[in-house]
Amino acid sequence: FHRSAGMMKLAIDLILTLSGLIILTPAFLLIAIAIKVTSRGPVFYLHTRHGRDGKTFAAFKFRTMFQKGESLLLQHFKKHSEDLTSWQRDQKLKRDPRVTAVGRWLRRFSLDELPQLCNVLLGQMSLVGPRPIVSAEVLKYGRAYNLYCCVRPGITGLWQVSGRNNTTYPERVAFDEYYVRNWSIWLDAYILVRTVRAVFSAEGAY
Repeated sequence: FHRSAGMMKLAIDLILTLSGLIILTPAFLLIAIAIKVTSRGPVFYLHTRHGRDGKTFAAFKFRTMFQKGESLLLQHFKKHSEDLTSWQRDQKLKRDPRVTAVGRWLRRFSLDELPQLCNVLLGQMSLVGPRPIVSAEVLKYGRAYNLYCCVRPGITGLWQVSGRNNTTYPERVAFDEYYVRNWSIWLDAYILVRTVRAVFSAEGAY
């Protein structure tokens, strides 16, 4: 980005994020109560992600899984070995046994990602950008990882408004490459508008 364009993107992030946090405070409280009364464990979940310049940070999310979820996943694969291939390929399952009933609802409408607004205020993420990835995905990105590191990852992005989990992994990487190479304020505005539709339709969300 040119410096002026980067400052404009940052200003928009801060204005919209602060407004969003004020408006969504009641929703945060209701979600926190629902999580706390339906399953044991903390309300929030911190997960290490790669950000700008390859630096790692803790991304905030509402907890959507049971504690000791890995043991539940292993038990699931023993009973449903056919799901193991899908997991190894995409790291996703349509019916993940680790996900709570409330968590499934939060994921369907992307509400579990609302706490990442705090990551935007901390300068670790942007409202719009590439999908934040974990260390295990760096090799899968290949050369595209260098482009990924040029910007802050986003709460939403081209992947989220283009089918999400209905897309293949190479398509996800291609969406991130396209975003970085073709970024503009207008592209961000387009993605934000499409995000509203994607959230309500819950297309590809699980």
